[in-house]
Amino acid sequence: MTAANETEIAIRVRTITALFNSFDPSPFREKDIDPEVEEFLVGWVRELPPGAPFTIAVRLPPVEAAKPQAAEIGDAFTHYFGYRAQIAEQDLRELFRIGRRSLAIGLVVLVACLVASQLVAAFAPIQVVARVLEESLIIVGWVANWRPIEIYLYDWWPIRRRIRLFQCIAAAKVAVKAG
Repeated sequence: MTAANETEIAIRVRTITALFNSFDPSPFREKDIDPEVEEFLVGWVRELPPGAPFTIAVRLPPVEAAKPQAAEIGDAFTHYFGYRAQIAEQDLRELFRIGRRSLAIGLVVLVACLVASQLVAAFAPIQVVARVLEESLIIVGWVANWRPIEIYLYDWWPIRRRIRLFQCIAAAKVAVKAG
């Protein structure tokens, strides 16, 4: 723990380049974080109580810590996790767009099934068959709404949590330490 009950999440690497994805040709501050580093950070922050203060301490050998890129590690983390939050926000908007389309389709199917079930009940000569068809159509109508209900009740929560998590990491103070 650091001052004021801040949790320090320490990342120890031998080189600055070990923090970043080696396949990413972007300029230093825009490079993708190495997937293992990202997983490590996200896992640590996920375990912290909501709103708990934390800092990220990148521990490097003194030679690496003295390089000019070391001063830009904090900006690179902020940029990367801010970008990840934007991507997750786009995913959430896409999920809600799918939810709206699914809901429109589901409601049309539900109305059609309810109307069809009433017609079957009115015109079917055998009551038992009519009742089975009527109930089956009602079930089909509600099943057609399963996906939009799932989206609006459950599917968006994990994405929203991931957005907050990435925003929290993007806003974290990053300290580069020799040693």
